[in-house]
Amino acid sequence: MAGGGAESFTARMRMRLHRVRTGVRKSGVDYFRGDGSDWIALAGLLLTVPAIAALTMAMPVWCAPSALVLPIVAGGLLLRPASLLGLYAAAAAALIVESVALGPYTDGPGRVTPGTVLTVAACGLFGLLIAQFRSRVGVPWRRGGTMLFDLRERIRVQSKLPRLPQGWHREMALRPAGGQSFSGDFVVAARTGSSGRTLEVVLTDVSGKGMDAGSRALLLSGAFGGLLGSLPPHGFLPAANGYLLRQDWDEGFATSIHLVLDLDSGDYELLSAGHLPALQLHAGSGRWEEKSGEGPLLGVYDGAQFDPVKGSLRPGDVLMMFTDGLVESAERDISEGIDRLTGEADRYVASTFEGAAWHLIEAVAKDVNDDRALLLICRDSDAGPIL
Repeated sequence: MAGGGAESFTARMRMRLHRVRTGVRKSGVDYFRGDGSDWIALAGLLLTVPAIAALTMAMPVWCAPSALVLPIVAGGLLLRPASLLGLYAAAAAALIVESVALGPYTDGPGRVTPGTVLTVAACGLFGLLIAQFRSRVGVPWRRGGTMLFDLRERIRVQSKLPRLPQGWHREMALRPAGGQSFSGDFVVAARTGSSGRTLEVVLTDVSGKGMDAGSRALLLSGAFGGLLGSLPPHGFLPAANGYLLRQDWDEGFATSIHLVLDLDSGDYELLSAGHLPALQLHAGSGRWEEKSGEGPLLGVYDGAQFDPVKGSLRPGDVLMMFTDGLVESAERDISEGIDRLTGEADRYVASTFEGAAWHLIEAVAKDVNDDRALLLICRDSDAGPIL
């Protein structure tokens, strides 16, 4: 019995220790994920304040009183506003102790001068503003950068084009305005139909540009990706139009062009919602032809109709779709921009298709303060079997 009781007590103690370790580990993981309490960071920063004060009084030449800005700045990035006030109180107490020990407002190493007080106070105000902003938007500093990175990568993944059968090539390039990471232009694509014999691609230009349109582009790319392939081709744009109308945004419109391409025959349909026309290069004549369906902007009014235009890609033909950032500017109208784009396309597409989309944006709209997107689809021979 005695042995059994001792073993039971030992087992209970081990279980409690395991729970404590698990709890501490979980708290640490939650903290660095941005979900847990900030007491760990607060405790660590509170310990650094007296350490800096002691070092200042012991070696004033090597550690100035202004070194207190280090935990204050770190606290602005890591702590919540309520915890930050406690850190500021500790820093103020440390300054008072240093001024008493070293002599206030006099010249010499380690002295607490009015400039030191102003520097620490300014850093504290800056840190408090940062902490209040993070608290208001609900994005901890430890996860804020990761979240933005995830959003950017999600848009890129959703814009990735599927593999095409032998004899077909595709190129796409997206360039946000001003070198930013987020764009109001996006692409969604999927192979639909029986055995994936149909390629559907939707190129959309959301109103606004850069960061202003990035959040709307992310929402719409996810919604459009879910609609694509779930509806008949002619039902996609009406459904997308209804989705935008339900959002009730102040800037709630977008242009879009929807390609439905048969990968066996090369026949296609283009449905447009106020978007610029696509351009087809005919290999036989070497000329570019504008191809555009009829339809209003997305998100303007309910019950809109979108009439398709038909065409066919023969061996050697190229189909090019793009947004207005490539062809429209204050210095020239759209027709002149399209002429310049096709002139550059003759050079890049004819020489090598690899990297042609990126080279075209560099050639015609490298420094334009607008989002730019370009999609090229080429048929260089009869389409082979579906992969």
